[in-house]
Amino acid sequence: MKTLTVRLPEALAAEIEVESRGLQCSKSDIVRERLQRAAAPTRHKSTLLDSIADLIGSVEGLPAGLSGRKKRYLKTTGYGQKRPR
Repeated sequence: MKTLTVRLPEALAAEIEVESRGLQCSKSDIVRERLQRAAAPTRHKSTLLDSIADLIGSVEGLPAGLSGRKKRYLKTTGYGQKRPR
């Protein structure tokens, strides 16, 4: 096994110590178990796209295919041009 040293907040360290005493096992065992639980794959991992899928296409008034015509669009909207103060 590999050794890893980490610094924990006092509250978390105390929580791990209480749990290790209650289960009568080492603090290392508690930390290993928590890390394995946190790293376990879930049934459905949502991707970033899944989290914003309901927003796609919900904004009205945007030009179609903006990626191919962005310079022309920015020029017509006046973006980046100096404005009078």
